[in-house]
Amino acid sequence: MAQQRQDKIGIELSKLVGDEYLEDIIQHIQQMEDETLPDASLIDMQREIQWTMRPYLIDFLIEAHGAFGLLPETLFLTVNLLDRYCSKRVVYKQYYQLVGCAALLIAAKYGDKKGRVPQIHELNNMCCGLYDASMFTQMEIHILNTLDWIIGHPTVDFFSQLMVAEEGGDEEVAHMAAYLCEIALYHRDFVSTKPSVMARSSLTIARAILGRSEVNNGDWDQAESVTLITLPHHLHQPSPTLAHKYSKTGFSRVSQKLA
Repeated sequence: MAQQRQDKIGIELSKLVGDEYLEDIIQHIQQMEDETLPDASLIDMQREIQWTMRPYLIDFLIEAHGAFGLLPETLFLTVNLLDRYCSKRVVYKQYYQLVGCAALLIAAKYGDKKGRVPQIHELNNMCCGLYDASMFTQMEIHILNTLDWIIGHPTVDFFSQLMVAEEGGDEEVAHMAAYLCEIALYHRDFVSTKPSVMARSSLTIARAILGRSEVNNGDWDQAESVTLITLPHHLHQPSPTLAHKYSKTGFSRVSQKLA
């Protein structure tokens, strides 16, 4: 159940912080998870951008994220900012990539090392000079204002790290789960899925794929059950860009084991 999942997260967090602050931290994480969840039904109302365009933008963001050597959570925060913005503002298709780039800049500045943050001219080159340099800064400000400068978001990577550590730190399972979570980024079905739900579901599926024994984490709530059923249907034809990323030794070549 959700409470059991929260209890396990609490146990792992308790190793990092004093018990005095643990309850407040867990409550804050739960609150931020709810407050920063995009609404896929509102994105449905966009007149110009379509869900069929999403895979191309996610491919681009994954390539840019890899090119600059950014942290895993930066990718998930980027997509969260993108989707939250698209839940609130009309986006014209010619600016869809610009919104994604601005979200990447914000996410990198928020949580990554300063030396890794992309320069605007570098992103503009990746966009083939499609936009004026000033447009990147303008879009960053517009996104931040639209989201009331609420950037902090407990990503699926955050929850996955806690859960993997609590379960013994199986690196191959962690890599497979990360691959599944990035596959989920391509699909509308998971835009409004809580990161904690996606983390637990992806780890369970990853263990099944790799033939690991199931960890007894208690019952599944409805959201987790739906994710467990839905996610496997999207694993058969992953993006070639993403499959190539996870075919490398540094990711335990997990995409080859899913093929």
